[in-house]
Amino acid sequence: MDIKDYMQTLGRQARAASRRLASATTAEKNAALLHLAAALRRDKAALLAANAEDLAAARANGLETALVDRLTLTDKGVDNMAEGVEQVAKLPDPIGEMTDIKYRPTGIQVGRMRVPLGVIGIIYEARPNVTADAAALCLKSGNAAILRGGSEAIHCNRAIAALVQEALQAAGLPAEAVQVVATTDRAAVGELITMREFVDVIVPRGGKGLIARLLAESRVPMIQHLDGNCHVYLETQADPAKALKIVENAKTQRYGTCNTAESLLVDRAAATTLLPPIARMLSEKGVEIRGCTETCAIVPNAMAATEEDYYTEYLAPIISVKVVAGVDEAIAHINQYSSHHTEAIVTDNHPLAMRFLREVDSASVMINASTRFADGFEYGLGAEIGISTDKIHARGPVGLDGLTCQKWVVLGDGHVRS
Repeated sequence: MDIKDYMQTLGRQARAASRRLASATTAEKNAALLHLAAALRRDKAALLAANAEDLAAARANGLETALVDRLTLTDKGVDNMAEGVEQVAKLPDPIGEMTDIKYRPTGIQVGRMRVPLGVIGIIYEARPNVTADAAALCLKSGNAAILRGGSEAIHCNRAIAALVQEALQAAGLPAEAVQVVATTDRAAVGELITMREFVDVIVPRGGKGLIARLLAESRVPMIQHLDGNCHVYLETQADPAKALKIVENAKTQRYGTCNTAESLLVDRAAATTLLPPIARMLSEKGVEIRGCTETCAIVPNAMAATEEDYYTEYLAPIISVKVVAGVDEAIAHINQYSSHHTEAIVTDNHPLAMRFLREVDSASVMINASTRFADGFEYGLGAEIGISTDKIHARGPVGLDGLTCQKWVVLGDGHVRS
């Protein structure tokens, strides 16, 4: 296979399909989505068999535990994929929406119309559900998609992609509107991120190595997602029961996700009350605690944390802990060490909580809730294309609106400029 020729062909097909999708009706797009949801449920056994093939190869190749966790597709996981697609179908269609229409002194009306971005290239690792999520969101937002999943999920990705193309054709839309790159050759990524004539935006979903490569090599604008070093901060007025419950969920529900808490901050005034029961819970669940000097004095089995620990996304049963003087130090610590993904405060002090919301510089900031809620499905977006830690174009979970832009529209009646 000539990789350059192959990718150029995908690009040309995607660009042509994007023109058709931009004019597709809401009914056509929803028909394709509902067909896809039904097909996912219909072919559940085949999808799980394809995933089992991927998992066997991954374990044989020594894939990291966190990545194996992300790669694993379950019976419930297929149902969740289908439900996510159906939820996208129920969402309002953003395309063509006109807002901010205002009369100007000249008599013309000026406003904005929401339109698709065009062709979106999505590069992701391990998670097969991204194929369905990305296809659904791109389709509903009127965008064509070129999907390049990780080699470790190639069998499951191909199986899901075949169902997507079946659904597109059943709705009278071009099958080329969603294409999965068939080769695992890394050179395909190099072509995809430089095809400015065919691709409008790149969305990477992967580890630091992938993001670093794309930042260095991409010639196409990106909606990027770096690592998820998320924090939970227990303020002096935190309810102990809520604190325990939230930390347990944020850290231990799943270790391999980007919205898992990796750092815990505790106010000094409440540390001797809040930390011991939380430390016992974490230890009972096999979580290694790496703490500051004060943490180690309160939690005998804690290991001494290094500076690097506070910057680290572990994706493993490890958590860094620091005792802080108060909200000022907590906010300063988070803004320095976090990846600006998701942070949570546990407190009954409402004014202080609102200050935390304003001053913490992250894509999602929460009061008295687990960081695990930072997710497009949980936010009511149906599904997400990714979680952006950028500030330009989209931030946080990227759903339909994040896959569109606005153009100016002018409404006149023979008006001319004097």
